[in-house]
Amino acid sequence: CDQPQEFPGVAHFHTVRLAQPAGKYYTSEYLNQIMDVWDMRGSGLTNMHGSTGDIVLLGTRTEQLEEIFFEMTHKYQTDLGGSGSNLRTPADCIGSSRCEYSCYDTNALCHFLTQEFQDELHRPAFPYKFKFKFDGCPNCCVASIARSDMAFVGTWKDDIRIDQEAVQAYIGGEIPPNGGAHAGRDWGKFDIQKEVIDLCPTGCMWMDGNELKINNRECTRCMHCINAMPRALRIGEETGCSILVGAKAPILDGQQMGSLLVPFVEVNPDNDYEAVIHYIDKIWDWWMMEGKNRERLGETIRRLSFQKLLEACDMEADVRHVAYPRENPYIFWKEEEVPGGWDRDIKEFRKYHQR
Repeated sequence: CDQPQEFPGVAHFHTVRLAQPAGKYYTSEYLNQIMDVWDMRGSGLTNMHGSTGDIVLLGTRTEQLEEIFFEMTHKYQTDLGGSGSNLRTPADCIGSSRCEYSCYDTNALCHFLTQEFQDELHRPAFPYKFKFKFDGCPNCCVASIARSDMAFVGTWKDDIRIDQEAVQAYIGGEIPPNGGAHAGRDWGKFDIQKEVIDLCPTGCMWMDGNELKINNRECTRCMHCINAMPRALRIGEETGCSILVGAKAPILDGQQMGSLLVPFVEVNPDNDYEAVIHYIDKIWDWWMMEGKNRERLGETIRRLSFQKLLEACDMEADVRHVAYPRENPYIFWKEEEVPGGWDRDIKEFRKYHQR
């Protein structure tokens, strides 16, 4: 602090971030080891997985920093978390290790990218911070779509699986809806029309006699119906993830949700996640060249346009990239995309476009 002689108790108050393991799985022995280090070399106060995602150790003196770093890395094989204009510590949901909805192994991808990009975690080279977050399904338990520059959200390409007998069991009251999550109060008889079908955002569900029907081409994977009737409806079998970019908190330019960049990519550990890394490299190359100081990826996209990002990623525009249909009536062409370029024969043009 500015007046250490007046406030010796907080003359130094450094904060240390430790990288959390994928899925935040610990042994009690490991947690005790961390607390032994922090009781000896710090304040003993921690913040376990706040907004940063890291283990945060609150309050220590300057002369203890190198000791803490050496002890955690050499004795307990624990790295420091990301801080500054670099890749922040990747964070994920528990994924397929415990969740039946997970469309890919979030723990494996999170661990792999943490190892792959150690240089980007520790040597600030970006315009500003950059966050990966991994959600196994569209329920988004780590809020990747709202809190990360690059979100990997599990999804599926084929149809939702339906068990029609279980649907009737829900309707008949034999199975409690929502996995029994709202059992603390009598909500009355389950009404599939009111509680599931009418709440579908695209209206793609209906009852045909005693059978539940889904127009899967119109489904947006909101997960509401699956959450309400988990024993009757299941995610598809052709799974992977969608990649969204540009989410951020309201620091400089207002909050933003992630924009869909890659509708579907297979998450394949057998080829070292080659497809995922391809997009990461393209985005970083463009952002480091074009981003201003302290400008998040989403702000660069907003300033230069999503079209420029598509060009940087060598991607064609897709109807699924449209956030607000019919909002902008203008189409901008490049000269190489126009037959004959900008210099055209006016007589030839007038044959087809009369005054």
